[in-house]
Amino acid sequence: MNFFEHQARARRRTWGLVGLFALALICIVMLVDVVALMFFGTYQGMANVSRLPDFAVSGAIPGLYDTYVAPNLGLLFWVSLLTAGGIGLTSQIRILTLRGGGGSVARGLGGTLVTPDTTDPLRRRLRNVVEEIAIASGVPVPEIYVLDREPSINAFAAGWTPSDAAVAVTQGALEALTRDELQGVVAHEFGHILNGDMRLNIRLMGLLFGILILALIGRFLIGSGRHSTSRNDRGVLSIGLALVAVGYVGLFFGRLIKASVSRQREYLADASAVQFTRQPDGIAGALKKIGASGFGSALQADPEEVSHMLFAKGLSRQLFATHPPLIDRIRAIQPRFDPRELTDVAARMRRESQTRMTSAELAREQRGTTAPTRSGGFTFDADKLIDTIGQPGLGQVMAAGLLAAAIPRTLERAAHSQEWVLAVVCYLLIHADAEVRERQLLMVSEALGQEVERQLELLLKETPEIDPELRIPLLEIAFPTLRRRPERDLTALRALVDRLIQADGRMAFFEYAIAKLLGRQVEDVLNPSRGDPGGRGKLSQSTREVFDLLTILAHHGQADATSAHAALIAGLSRLGVKPQAINAIKEDWLDADWLERAWSTRLDAALAKLDGVRLADKQRLLGAMAATVMADGQVAAVELELLRAICAALRMPLPVFEQAAAKP
Repeated sequence: MNFFEHQARARRRTWGLVGLFALALICIVMLVDVVALMFFGTYQGMANVSRLPDFAVSGAIPGLYDTYVAPNLGLLFWVSLLTAGGIGLTSQIRILTLRGGGGSVARGLGGTLVTPDTTDPLRRRLRNVVEEIAIASGVPVPEIYVLDREPSINAFAAGWTPSDAAVAVTQGALEALTRDELQGVVAHEFGHILNGDMRLNIRLMGLLFGILILALIGRFLIGSGRHSTSRNDRGVLSIGLALVAVGYVGLFFGRLIKASVSRQREYLADASAVQFTRQPDGIAGALKKIGASGFGSALQADPEEVSHMLFAKGLSRQLFATHPPLIDRIRAIQPRFDPRELTDVAARMRRESQTRMTSAELAREQRGTTAPTRSGGFTFDADKLIDTIGQPGLGQVMAAGLLAAAIPRTLERAAHSQEWVLAVVCYLLIHADAEVRERQLLMVSEALGQEVERQLELLLKETPEIDPELRIPLLEIAFPTLRRRPERDLTALRALVDRLIQADGRMAFFEYAIAKLLGRQVEDVLNPSRGDPGGRGKLSQSTREVFDLLTILAHHGQADATSAHAALIAGLSRLGVKPQAINAIKEDWLDADWLERAWSTRLDAALAKLDGVRLADKQRLLGAMAATVMADGQVAAVELELLRAICAALRMPLPVFEQAAAKP
């Protein structure tokens, strides 16, 4: 199952979730109606009516219907309306409170943000692992949190989109897991990020909160009437008890819904972790330590709302468990696992706790300072590209680690600094020409202030230029810090980026890529709930946009018009365009003036339309783009940058590629 199939499955589950929620809502409304009749309806009258024959109720006895039946129907109507409306409104309000993304969920559970300048070796190791997997996956680095009051082994990922995601790990996991095991846990959570599970989790939290609101109201009423002896307050206490009972029915449905959508996807996320790391022993070892640990995976904070998004179950006892049995998960990874091994694991954990983080392990956590050897070219085929989206392998993770290690230390620290991160983004767009650079520095001073201009000059003095292959990884590392800047700074930076790009009167591929990546980040941060990767449009309705996109890729990625024409034909053939239509395409199409002057404007328009097409059509389009850029057997770095920008605009995470023979 690839990225597109995972996303489609997540959308189908969302509709299934809505159906289950509607069923739960109907049952709860009916129970509340019963409570209303007991306390406020003409209950005895209804009992008498039920014993009368049909002809009596139908009007043979004047006034009976008006006296007994009609008042109850009106009561039931209003109670049903208020109950359903209240639950729906409460759910929506809860979803809106989660608009801040995954960080708000982590902070709600007592999570502490892992700052880039942390000196704690365990937290530094966690940050390194998260950054490596994020870069390998082609998604922005998420915010990183530690639940430092939780001794158990657990983790979760939360957010609407990869752009506002957060990964949280318990303190127990940091202390008990080796680097390989921690990498397996983090890769599992990235599986949820890339499989589209996070958006479903947020919606599930909101809907379940609405279902449970009646129990909360009931508890409040019980607290209000507990110490009173008046008749009215005893009535309030009785109503509270009844609402709590109804609330537990809601809790039953809530856990049933969570179990129905959670269990199978945990197996899929485990499989994704193995795909990421190519080390089954890593995630299997983490699961074994949960089984062997005295603390297990249960959280001390109330995990009811988030139990469906945890790495392992968060409640010690739970009806309708949200996770498969631990032994079953381990055996799915290591079929020959014997549960008796947990005794040896527990003994090893006790020994490790006494010699935590030896000097050799600490040395392993330090990234090397040797820059990776890069060839400047990459190879892949269309089918392999589609399969690696959302499921990068060990080669991508290793390549990402090398890229992260090669980023100059000054720039890495600045990207992690909330005070310096604006200067880092501007640094990536500063021109080599002195006259253009002066104009750009003036623009920075006017838009962001003299302090940011001074920081930018210091970065340029320390590192006059950066390897082109490190530009996008540096930007991805900067994203979590950038998201914490005020909204006005993000808006100002987005406008400034466009001005910096136009300072020399032209737009390079990497400039377009940076602008697109930044724009997508800002858009998702400001409106995270709108980041759905798939729409309802059809590729057949966007013929002009598809031609424009493939033409730009072909023209700018090939050495001459003949090669460009062949690349365009390869892309169109992948889409199944008929031969007669392909033959009608003239070479002068690739020599059009707009391909030099206005390609970025046409590409913006094409991407805006294509972002709304169906997931299946996006998969076909990606195959066509890959066939276009690989028509000559290789893809150059500049083509890769443009491809990455296009994929970001279409909400398709493009992973890091392994090296291949260089393309001149």
